[in-house]
Amino acid sequence: MKKAILFSILLLGIISVNAQKAFHDFVVNDIDGKPYALSSLKGKKVMVVNTASKCGLTPQYAKLEKLYEQYGSDKFVIIGFPANNFMSQEPGTNAEIKAFCTDNYGVSFPMMSKISVKGNDMHPLYKWLTSKELNGVEDSSVSWNFQKYLIDEQGRLVKVLSPRTDPLDKEITSWIKGS
Repeated sequence: MKKAILFSILLLGIISVNAQKAFHDFVVNDIDGKPYALSSLKGKKVMVVNTASKCGLTPQYAKLEKLYEQYGSDKFVIIGFPANNFMSQEPGTNAEIKAFCTDNYGVSFPMMSKISVKGNDMHPLYKWLTSKELNGVEDSSVSWNFQKYLIDEQGRLVKVLSPRTDPLDKEITSWIKGS
């Protein structure tokens, strides 16, 4: 009887661990409010970046766009998540953010609806990105705008990069190219 109970507890533990969400299980909203299934990115390397329009690092949009123009294809994509978590540096609406990114930086990579990347109202995707218990790789916290999360083709977190890491850094381009 005790063995059967222990086996049941172990089995439930395995099932609950396997039932945790993975990167490709999330559905987010794009900048226009339409559902964007991350499952559509299976087989691609993904860089997830929290962005802001009124930050000292905002010029990174230009380098992110250059990276996307150079490497974006059926193998790599950048996803921007506007967030207003740091000194209210992303106060605009989704429409204002979209216009700002397009008009000032020609952003063509997918931009998502504004979310929270930390705190009590943290978006579930960012809970996954920042929790080793969920992502299986490492704990992290979003320290500022333009922090970068690298996700492999199978939807596994590979690396967390500082907001100050240049989007065209060799570490990123080598990872995209697979070398």
